[in-house]
Amino acid sequence: MAKNPRILIVTPEITYLPEGMGNLAGKMSAKAGGMADVSASLVSALYELGADVHVALPHYRRMFHEETARLVADELRKYKSHLPDERIHLAEDRCFYYRETVYDRGDGNVKLALAFQREVINNCIPHVQPDLIHCNDWMTGLIPAAARRMGIPCLFTVHNIHTQKITLDRVEDMGIDAAEFWNSLYYSYPPYSYEESRSNNQVDLQASGCFASHFINTVSPTFLREIVDGWHSFIPDSIRNEIRNKYNAGCASGILNAPDPADNPVTDDKIPFRYSPEDHWEGKRQNKLALQHALGLEENADAPLFFWPSRLDPAQKGPQLLTDITYRFLEKYADDGAQIAIIANGPYQQPFWDIQTFHGISKRLAVHNFDGRLSQLGFAASDFTLMPSLFEPCGLPQMQAPIYGSLAVAHNTGGLHDTVDPLDWGASRGNGFVFDTYDSNGLFWAMDQAMEFYRQPRELREREIRRIMAESLRRFSHKECAREYISLYERMLDRPLVKGEPAK
Repeated sequence: MAKNPRILIVTPEITYLPEGMGNLAGKMSAKAGGMADVSASLVSALYELGADVHVALPHYRRMFHEETARLVADELRKYKSHLPDERIHLAEDRCFYYRETVYDRGDGNVKLALAFQREVINNCIPHVQPDLIHCNDWMTGLIPAAARRMGIPCLFTVHNIHTQKITLDRVEDMGIDAAEFWNSLYYSYPPYSYEESRSNNQVDLQASGCFASHFINTVSPTFLREIVDGWHSFIPDSIRNEIRNKYNAGCASGILNAPDPADNPVTDDKIPFRYSPEDHWEGKRQNKLALQHALGLEENADAPLFFWPSRLDPAQKGPQLLTDITYRFLEKYADDGAQIAIIANGPYQQPFWDIQTFHGISKRLAVHNFDGRLSQLGFAASDFTLMPSLFEPCGLPQMQAPIYGSLAVAHNTGGLHDTVDPLDWGASRGNGFVFDTYDSNGLFWAMDQAMEFYRQPRELREREIRRIMAESLRRFSHKECAREYISLYERMLDRPLVKGEPAK
């Protein structure tokens, strides 16, 4: 009888794994961004479906809370021998063992990426013998070329546009026999021969992943179209051209990430007062008072509260748009008691401190370093969440926020376009406030629209927020995200992932 096709997911990040996949599955969490969440949701959905799913990860022993002194090679082999049907494949290298974060700053990431890919190419793929490989971002950029050489279809997911460039001789020095697949990689200039290119012609890892894979996806449909249509000058031509080639060949799609399933005010243990769509009104008021107390804002449950959740990065996230209008906005809506809470790090933190100090508005403007628990309370306490990004490959805060009843104020771009729909409370549709022109006046206009909604009768606001919360819980889910990936796998394999009844 034919077996279910075997899927190998290769990712440097993950938030959790289904407990049935191994004794250590519940301890494996290494996250830097949305890639960790989508990898976890996909592995979990495939496993629950009964698919033959495997996952390859670096062995971040410290992050996995293992006693590193105990896990010497002999004991590790003994542990693995207890898993005849092992589905978790840990890449072993000392560069992973003592880390506390997934990525370094600078060139250290290249060493991590090469060590990870060496183990996947040399050991994991021959052992698993997958029917399809799913790679994620530049840290797996060599694997699609190796997979093509082995005749294995490969999906490559572009989470970010970042890339790294290295020469073939450095790849070989890390133990990867690049001569086997060198002609399926993307170089700085067209290679004449292996020998000619080995030491001088740099390989672009992100572009190579796009070039060699059989299918690619970005993490939102609109960001894919923006790349293809020539938006965003910061995107390297190498990556844009390869994504465009895949798109024109019908081998590219956009699949939205989804928030962590733990982001639910009904069950969230990070917030002091839990609530559901049905009883959100009082729950949010109590959480607002708790946040105001923690941040030193005026404690007023009726004050409209705007929350900034993203890093204060002026190149992407647009904090400079808010600094331009902060005082003017708070003065315009002083009678309403309007407040802004910023819980984020980044280079633009200081201008907000300066505005707060100069105008003496610490009761209306709060600036606090990022804190996971406090940030979660920000969603539960706030009425509106600010997302004025210049560009956004996907974005998660604008999906988390409406689940908590905080409506997004967002620039109309990338993943924000795909997830934030203009609110029309008369027709009872939409979930936020969207501006098209990327400047401070555009953001001010959208915040004006938010305040107009806030001034509506309680009954109307309560009805709309209840609807938005319920819709968001259904729409922004790992289940929906995984469903799209599974459909893409089946398209690539031209057969279903599971035959017969799902495994128990």
